[in-house]
Amino acid sequence: MMITFLFYYFLLFLAFFFSLNLFVQNKKFKNIPPGPPSLPIIGNLHQLKKPLHHAFHRISQRYGQIISLWFGSRLVVVVSSPSAVQECFSKNDIVLANRPRFLVGEYISYNCTTLVFSPYGDHWRNLRRITAVEVLSNHRLNKFLEMRRDEMKRLVQKLAQDSSDEFVKMEMKPRFSEMTFNTMMRMISGKRYWGDDHEVGDVEEARKFREMIKELVTFGGANNPADFLPILRWFDYDHLESRLKGFAKRSDGFLQGLIDEHRNAKEKANTMIDHLLSLQESQPEYYTDQIIKGLALVMLLAGTDTSATTLEWAMTCLLNNPHVLEKAKKEIDTQIGNERLIDEPDMSKLPYLQNIISETLRLHPAAPLLVPHEASNDCTIAGYNVPRGTMVLINAWAIHRDPQLWSDPTGFMPERFEKEGEANKLIPFGLGRRACPGSGLAQRTVGLTLGLLIQCFEWKRVSEEEIDETEGAGVTMPKVIPLEAMCKARHPIINKLSA
Repeated sequence: MMITFLFYYFLLFLAFFFSLNLFVQNKKFKNIPPGPPSLPIIGNLHQLKKPLHHAFHRISQRYGQIISLWFGSRLVVVVSSPSAVQECFSKNDIVLANRPRFLVGEYISYNCTTLVFSPYGDHWRNLRRITAVEVLSNHRLNKFLEMRRDEMKRLVQKLAQDSSDEFVKMEMKPRFSEMTFNTMMRMISGKRYWGDDHEVGDVEEARKFREMIKELVTFGGANNPADFLPILRWFDYDHLESRLKGFAKRSDGFLQGLIDEHRNAKEKANTMIDHLLSLQESQPEYYTDQIIKGLALVMLLAGTDTSATTLEWAMTCLLNNPHVLEKAKKEIDTQIGNERLIDEPDMSKLPYLQNIISETLRLHPAAPLLVPHEASNDCTIAGYNVPRGTMVLINAWAIHRDPQLWSDPTGFMPERFEKEGEANKLIPFGLGRRACPGSGLAQRTVGLTLGLLIQCFEWKRVSEEEIDETEGAGVTMPKVIPLEAMCKARHPIINKLSA
């Protein structure tokens, strides 16, 4: 009897709590963007099937290009309007320069103090300055050119060894991942960690690194329910928190080990860690070990899987559009020839290749929802109120396929970027203060790799059927079915690899 009474009392309390909460919300959240009805406690989370950018797009088709959703008790505004996006990063740029706090940021990113997760303020400005001047400036990137060249050459050499004179089926994503991770780790620490055991230094260290990276890419952004339903943390839903704690401990130990190794080395090398440690000697308050570890982690997070995924999508689009592949091959043969391999300075001579990359980023942006923003104060977007604390997501994927913005929006047409100003409509790296500072490195990596693949090999599909372009769930929008392609070395250019 007592249990029954307590049960009804609990239900009455819940009803009162939600009525009061609804009353407060109605007063606070007036004139917010429209959106679908939400449920108590979970909000609209039950309606969000992955991949999220598709779910948001379907809801936007019914409610408009600016919508409101509830992730638990958290208000989320999703923007799919090009004009509203410009408004977000012009008049509202400072207001929306904050980041929401996620469990991933708390555990992996040193309590949200890295460049990606840090709130807007003096600390973030310091990190941004260090990144722009000391890590990713053109001067620093040019110093790492030989490392990038070598890793791309290794990729092409392996493909050539495996294909020889006949078409051979290749799975491409592992090869792209190996190249991008090794490139980034050589820039950071001077070491290769991916490949056959005889190609890396400390085999056990390399194995642990590979396992760590595979685990790292499984942690999502704004798609962990425990970030929005605090009650789930009581039960460690999906063991997320315990996994994050374990990963944070391992990654911090790994990165600290790299720093200590370089600090104690007799000779300084051309790496990011060595450069920042030299600056640490004169400015220890700016270049702490934690800041160096955080920058290394951000480079791994933002600069590896994104480039590998973009390369996989680019090759998929080329194989599904062989006339585009043939046109790119003719441009390279005309402008570069077959007496030498393409190099980074050649990119300006290859506008069609650059247009292919732009069209790939349009249809398959590496971060389809960019990185989440948070309103630090009340503001308005397209006439709607956006209260302080609202999470704002930009659906770049939907904007890149907006029929009012693009002709034949789902077609793969690199020629569209021959029109002046078209590329300015792309937002794959974000806009405003929190735009991705690594866009220059990404463009260099993807451009030269794709150019070498076209220059050095003949490509065709595994079968007559078009390659499936279904998008999977994840921060970097992977293909559901990994790309397999038929590859054959082109002669005589492939002989230049041994030079």
